[in-house]
Amino acid sequence: MAKYTDEFLVERVNEAYSSIAKAGAAPTYASEVAQSFGYTREQLESIPKNSHMGLGCGNPTVTATLKPGETVLDLGSGGGIDIFLAASKIGLEGKAIGLDMSADMIKRARANARMRGLFPPNVSFVQCSLTDTLPIESNSIDCVLSNCVINLLPQSGKNHIFKEIYRVLKPGGRLVFDDIIAKVELPSVIRDNMKHYISCIGGAIQVHEYNEIMKSAGFKDSMFVDSVADLNIYLMAADAGPAPAACCGSNSINTETSVETADIDLNQWTASYQIYAMKPNNSVEAICATPLTKWWDAFPAVQATNIARISPAEFAAMPRDNTGMSVIDVQAGDYDRSHVKGS
Repeated sequence: MAKYTDEFLVERVNEAYSSIAKAGAAPTYASEVAQSFGYTREQLESIPKNSHMGLGCGNPTVTATLKPGETVLDLGSGGGIDIFLAASKIGLEGKAIGLDMSADMIKRARANARMRGLFPPNVSFVQCSLTDTLPIESNSIDCVLSNCVINLLPQSGKNHIFKEIYRVLKPGGRLVFDDIIAKVELPSVIRDNMKHYISCIGGAIQVHEYNEIMKSAGFKDSMFVDSVADLNIYLMAADAGPAPAACCGSNSINTETSVETADIDLNQWTASYQIYAMKPNNSVEAICATPLTKWWDAFPAVQATNIARISPAEFAAMPRDNTGMSVIDVQAGDYDRSHVKGS
């Protein structure tokens, strides 16, 4: 995607997936896609319906061997599908943290968590671009999950995120990903088409490129397994209901080319892969038990606006998490160096 800047790509992806977060997906479509990539009907019925929207290309929680008490990080957590499934495995003693760049996705995921009575520190959703430094302490995560997200990052973002993953994993910690990978070098008609990029196709790289990025970050002996899934399910399932405007089923995003996602055989160019790697267990660095750099990032925040007092009505209107808690973001000088007045 050399014709677009990294910033432009990140902005377009954020816009597309924020739109999905607001609109959702047809339940039948979302269910068909999810089940085709390894989610069981029982799993889907055990989590909020609004948490899965047919955006994944696998089910990383199946092979992650999550254990009670572990700390799990999901990159690009969307509506929370994999976080909720992970939470059921790690229990109340564990921590499941979902990061997503879209404020609308975070809002959706937190609403889903509220419906199930899940709240920080057991289940947290934090807004964060994966091209930035992750708001996670070093050596604090047992397992990092991601589902059809890395392909959406620009090349510099792909290089960056694996260094960050290596940093936040505990020694001996593991990553378990599902992602779209290119079978061959993609032609420019696919690679340079914004619709294909947002649809998880145009940004896909080949196995050897993926592996080199992971090696550069410190991961050795990574494993790549072709799931042999039919990627055209995104297009076929759309017959059962409207598909989201992204993730291999996009035909509603304006681009400068006339080639539609439906005009290509997705299986010819790309495949869904399961990706596994482990951080060497020879580090002498101390393990951190509190993963979030700023615990308050997991709560809805209200930006202070230089008001001298927060009225009861204003406080009542603040967004809250599952426990009824809000965080007021007070900048230096907002209250003339005094304490916040109000409850």
